[in-house]
Amino acid sequence: MKVFRNCVFKVSVDTKKWMKSAGIRAAKTMAQTAVSIIAVGNTVATVDWRLAASSAAVAGLVSILTSVAGLPEVECGEET
Repeated sequence: MKVFRNCVFKVSVDTKKWMKSAGIRAAKTMAQTAVSIIAVGNTVATVDWRLAASSAAVAGLVSILTSVAGLPEVECGEET
């Protein structure tokens, strides 16, 4: 199944490389989410910082969980 081709649970996938790639993706997703929430506030004083932080944290978790299925930048050692 192509969806799970580079799945982290496959023996042929480099776990350290996967963790680094998934972490970078999660950090980018968290930053994008935080910026979108902060942009909604008109001024720094009106931004709901708890909402921005919690939304970014949830987005990061979802990104990590989505990455479990596989990351295109982490190549699988075997061709299947």
